[in-house]
Amino acid sequence: MPNDVITMWADALCESLIPPSQKFYCPYKDCSAMLVNDGDKIIRESECPFCWRLFCAQCNVPWHSGVECEEFQRLNENERGREDLMVYELAKQENWQRCPKCKFYVEKTEGCLHISCRCNFEFCYACGETWTSTHGGCRP
Repeated sequence: MPNDVITMWADALCESLIPPSQKFYCPYKDCSAMLVNDGDKIIRESECPFCWRLFCAQCNVPWHSGVECEEFQRLNENERGREDLMVYELAKQENWQRCPKCKFYVEKTEGCLHISCRCNFEFCYACGETWTSTHGGCRP
C-alpha cells in the first residue's frame, strides 16, 4: 500500500476518535484545518497552528477585531466581511445611526432629530423609532 494512503488512513482513524462536539475547522477557506476544542476555558482570539492567522474561536470566523461576539452575531451575513467590520467600527466611534428600514448608515451633522433617509423612511435619530407628528421627548 502506498505511504500517502497509509498516512490518510491514519489521519482518518485519529480524527474519528475525536468527538464531533470538540471538532471545528479553521475558518479560512484556503486552510480549513481540523482543530480541537480541548478545554473548558472560553477563548475568543486564537491562532490557527497551520496557517498562523487569527480567528475567533467563539464565532468560528476570521478575527473580528473591535467587535464583541454578541455584536458580530447580530450582524447580517453580508455585513461580516473585514471592510464591513471597519465601517461598523467607524460608525460606532462616530455615533452614526442606521435607518431601521434599509440599514444604511446616517450621520446627523446639524438640525433636529427628524431624519428622512434616502429610502424615504422617516425616523428619530436618537431612538430609531418611526417618526410621527407626535414623536417627542428624545434629546440629541
